[in-house]
Amino acid sequence: MTGGHGAPHGAENKGVALLIAILALFLALAEVGGKSAQTEALNNNVQAANLWAFFQARSIRQTQLRTAVEQAELDKTEVNRAAIQAQQSRWTATVNRWESEPETGEGRRELMTRAQAAEGKRDRNMERYHMFEYSSAAFQVAIVVASASIIAGVALLVWFAGGLGLVGVGLMMLGFFAPGLIHF
Repeated sequence: MTGGHGAPHGAENKGVALLIAILALFLALAEVGGKSAQTEALNNNVQAANLWAFFQARSIRQTQLRTAVEQAELDKTEVNRAAIQAQQSRWTATVNRWESEPETGEGRRELMTRAQAAEGKRDRNMERYHMFEYSSAAFQVAIVVASASIIAGVALLVWFAGGLGLVGVGLMMLGFFAPGLIHF
């Protein structure tokens, strides 16, 4: 039996089977990329949450020490003035150190910068994840359409499946190299 172009129908089916195998390979790559990006996004989200929690703890401790400095000011007498001023100086120095501590990266400013960087990585990995998900969907639909072309014997479906496969490859490449380039 021959297909629409004079080639044996079995040869056409082998070509479609090869297309399906290639689409399945790309689907597997997109799935691996998507899972990797998703895992990285989750890790970055946890890191950002931890850094923001540390930032909040530092903010609370700073507020407590500032309040202690203010309360000590009210409690000053001539008898305890020197001791209270010395304690206020130590507390104020600690408050200032907690605001910015570049040597440890654990001052509020540094924590905020680190948390925002982790959020940026999380967002980029989520963009990657979405590109891989769209890519996977394109490959899956392409496989279904290619399979349907065998059953229906419609060569146009093979071309449509190939086009969807190219869209999938394009989206997968965006996931790897430029995830934020387009938004759906």
